[in-house]
Amino acid sequence: MRLRHKPYAIDQLNENPNIVISDPQAHRGAWKDVFGNEQPIHIEIGTGRGRFIYGMAKANPHINYIGIEKFSSVIVDVLDKQLEEELPNLKLINKDAKDLTLFFADGEVDRVYLNFSDPWPKVRHEKRRLTYRSFLRNYEQVLVKGGEIHFKTDNQGLFEYSLCSISAYGMLLTYISLDLHNSAFEGNVMTEYEEKFSQKGNRIYRLEAKFQNESAH
Repeated sequence: MRLRHKPYAIDQLNENPNIVISDPQAHRGAWKDVFGNEQPIHIEIGTGRGRFIYGMAKANPHINYIGIEKFSSVIVDVLDKQLEEELPNLKLINKDAKDLTLFFADGEVDRVYLNFSDPWPKVRHEKRRLTYRSFLRNYEQVLVKGGEIHFKTDNQGLFEYSLCSISAYGMLLTYISLDLHNSAFEGNVMTEYEEKFSQKGNRIYRLEAKFQNESAH
C-alpha cells in the first residue's frame, strides 16, 4: 500500500472519540456496552480505506463491526465515511492488530475478516503474515467457540500459504473459492483493492475457516 501522508489525520481521529476508540484496552470484555446492545461483534483487521467494513455495517445493522487499522492516514478515510452517514454499529480502532488480545476478552468476538492483507512474500517475514500461527492463536483466543475467519486476497502465494497454515493449525476449512467473482457466492462486499485488482483481470481467492474445539497447535 502506498501511503499518502495526511497531517490532519491524527487530530481528526482524536476529535471523534465516539467513532474512533482511542483506548480499546479500557473496553476489553465490555464492547457490547460501547455499542449499547447485545449484537454479535465482527472485526476486520486491516480496514484499508473502509469500503468493505462500512458496506458490511450498512448492510447488516443487526451486527456490530469494529475496523482495526494501524495507519492513521488510511483509517481517516473510514472515519470520513462515518462522518457523512454515521452507522451506530461501526466503531474504529487505530492500533496494531498484534495487540488484539489486549483489546478483546476471550470469546468476545464472533468473526474475523482479513481482506487483502500484506503478503510478506519473503520467507524471513513469514511471522508477519496475518495467517501465521501466532496470529491464528490470537484470533482463536478472542473468538467465540467455533468462531470463523473469512479471508480474501488476490495473491495466490499468500492464499496457498494460508490454506496450509490454517489446516496445520487444526481449523476446519468450510469454504474455498479460487475465483470468487466467477463463483456462485452471494453477498460479496468488495474492498477498494478488490475492485481495482479484479478490473485488471486478477482472480480473487476466498476462504472461510472455523476453529474447532481441539486445534492441532
